[in-house]
Parts: sequence; structure tokens; C-alpha cells
Amino acid sequence: MKRLILLALLALGWCGGTMAADFAGEGMLTEHTFKHKGVEYQYWLYRPKNLPADAPLVMVFHGYGSRKIPTLQYGFNLVADRENFAVCYPCGPADPAGKRYWSIGYKYHIIEGLMRDDVGFVVKLVGHLQREYGFSKHNVFAAGNSNGGGMCYMLAYKAPKTFAAFGAVSGHIMRYMYERLTPNPVPIIEIHGTKDSLARWNGDPDNIHNIKLRGGDIAIPCVTALWVSANRCTHEEIEVLPQRRNKVIAHRFVGGQNGNQVWLYEIVGGKHSYAEKDLDTAVEIWKFFSMYLK
Repeated sequence: MKRLILLALLALGWCGGTMAADFAGEGMLTEHTFKHKGVEYQYWLYRPKNLPADAPLVMVFHGYGSRKIPTLQYGFNLVADRENFAVCYPCGPADPAGKRYWSIGYKYHIIEGLMRDDVGFVVKLVGHLQREYGFSKHNVFAAGNSNGGGMCYMLAYKAPKTFAAFGAVSGHIMRYMYERLTPNPVPIIEIHGTKDSLARWNGDPDNIHNIKLRGGDIAIPCVTALWVSANRCTHEEIEVLPQRRNKVIAHRFVGGQNGNQVWLYEIVGGKHSYAEKDLDTAVEIWKFFSMYLK
């Protein structure tokens, strides 16, 4: 089932707490439902005008607690208009508290029996979109914020053949992932604030500071090192981006197998956010993704 959303009306309303007017884009946004293993998911699909055949597809995963309306504040629609790719905004079903989430193994979700096969859903949805709209079978990318960033890492672990590259903002790898899962040699960019109080820059492996029963996190530099090693990158290139608010240091690890790179954008003093006041987040993520277009 699908429903056309009028962007002109959306531009007048709120999307996850942020006005959509600046990010709505000029294309068409449609709402759909999709079932996987008895669970009904929603997603929104954005297609720019005159989108070419075999166009790239970017899957964008929201953070924990996001509202039902698609999170247009992530800015991908405008980039899609310029660069000719489609954007899909999947929506995780809500927990009993009404908070929408991605099932990446938080302890309280396990305890309360709220785990789902979200990875299977995403892989199945990507295949459906490729068949239905003719999107590229090679140029598919995953981006996400916060809990959605953690979902990107989960996909990098479990569905590396579905995606060409991954981009996380304020993302995290949980301790159990680090201990039980094996990283694959795939390109990844992480954008992260050093003062993030939820997905802490220096980690919280014993879950002392973070949400009760969520589960421990690994330090962000260690997360990056994990994927640098998996990709067998040979050296680091550093660039300080033009400053808007906080200083942003781009750590780019290059020389990896198959040309793979791992980037870490260190936002000095940045908090748990999408970092849109520090840089053009969607632009930087697409710049990274575009290196892996086939």
C-alpha cells in the first residue's frame, strides 16, 4: 500500500521536531507499508524529478524515538535532487513506550521480548525497491543517525553484500557486537562529537553512564580502528574542515583493499546530534558514498 505525500503541505509542518521546509526537495515523496515476518513496517520513498534508470539508492535510518513522519531534516532530499539518487526512509515500529527504534540488541529490548529481524527486513525491502523501481543493484548505501547509526553498523556486520558503503552519525557499536561479530572489509564513515553523552567518544563498555539496561558501547576511535583493520588501510590523511561552529577534524584512513576507505569526522566539543550546524552532513556522507559508485 502506498500514499502520496504532498511536499508542499509537509513543508508547513514539523518532521521529528524540525521544520521540513528547507529539506523537502522538488521530487515526489510516497508513503508505503511493508511486512516482514509478520511485522508491518512503514517507509517513505523520495524520487527526484527525471530520476534516471538504474539510479543509486540511499537508505536513511532514524534515531530512537523518531516520530512517524519521515525525517526530512536529514537533508538527503536536496542532495538527491542534485546528484540523481533515490532516498528511502524506513521506519522502525514502536516499543510499548511509543518510541520507534531499530533492533540492534539493546538489553531492555531483549528482556522485554522486543527484538525483531530488522536486518532481514532491510535486505528484503532493498530487493523489493530494486525490482519495483529499477534501482541499481550495486549502488545501494546505508546512512543513519544515533540508533540508526548503530543499525548501519549492524548492516555492515550482517549484510555487507547488500550495500556499497555505510555512513553513521552519532552511531555506536555495542560491546556484544565487538565481542561476538566479525567486521567485514566495507567502506564506512562516522561523524561524531567528542562530548556525545549517549554514544560516548571514549566509550562506556560497562554501561555506567548511558541509558539503564541499554548495553555498553565501545569507544569511537576503537570502532574506527576496527574497520580500518578489517579494510587493511595503510595510512591516515587529516584535514580540518572550514569551521562553522565546532572544529571538525576529518581523519581519512586510505589505502584499503579494493580501494576501501574509513573516515572519522571528529567534531571537537560536539554533542549527540546530527551535526548539521557543524557541517553539511548529508553532503559529506554522499561525497563518501559517491567514491563507490559503479
